[in-house]
Amino acid sequence: MRYYFIALQFLTIIPLPFKVRFENKDLGRAMALFPLAGLTLGFLLVGCNALLEPYLPRPVADLFLILVITVVTGALHLDGLADVCDGLAARGGRERFLEVMKDSRVGAVGVVGLVMGLLLKYQALLHIPLAYKSEALLLFPLLARFSQVQMAVGARNAREEGLGALFIQGAGLWQFAAAEIITLTSAWLLFGVRGIACCLISFVATWLLKIWFQRRLGGITGDVLGCASELNEIICLLALLAMLGGR
Repeated sequence: MRYYFIALQFLTIIPLPFKVRFENKDLGRAMALFPLAGLTLGFLLVGCNALLEPYLPRPVADLFLILVITVVTGALHLDGLADVCDGLAARGGRERFLEVMKDSRVGAVGVVGLVMGLLLKYQALLHIPLAYKSEALLLFPLLARFSQVQMAVGARNAREEGLGALFIQGAGLWQFAAAEIITLTSAWLLFGVRGIACCLISFVATWLLKIWFQRRLGGITGDVLGCASELNEIICLLALLAMLGGR
């Protein structure tokens, strides 16, 4: 349970009634339970949806749900998405890309990436059939957090310092296997074959992203992990939308 609370403490701003002490190596080990932390976020969204649904029109309620997950995660992964978008827009090689991502300021392309990412997530959630909405709210945060494990395990460090390096150094095959078992089991229980299909789509997309970033940057950074998480939330919701026939 200690690693679960470490994962929850890192991935969210949810206050814990006690302090969890950890060393740098524990961050990578806690990745085994990243999907479980994602499920926790999903249950929070399901609870918020149950409170909002009787009183608000669905478009307003769904927009509020996107706001909830953004606030509860401290917009940590959105920051990674914006930084990667700015890095992609920068002219130059690997060092220039890394320099732009490290800059705390957000450029025009980063803003566009944020807006488009949030809009895609909101519109996809809005059009998920109501009968499957609770299951979708559980699945997309789960898959997104698993994608971070997939990106980190076996990757190279693009930088020697930073959170990305700590996760990559601490996460291994055991963490990947544990996270995968949690993810596949949960996806099967939620959506059956469709859930496994979503996992496969997410896995392939993350694998391609990992290959590209390792070639472009020589490795993975914390911003890349955050970007992959945001992209996989969108990919999961779009895949469900396509399979469930939402309109």
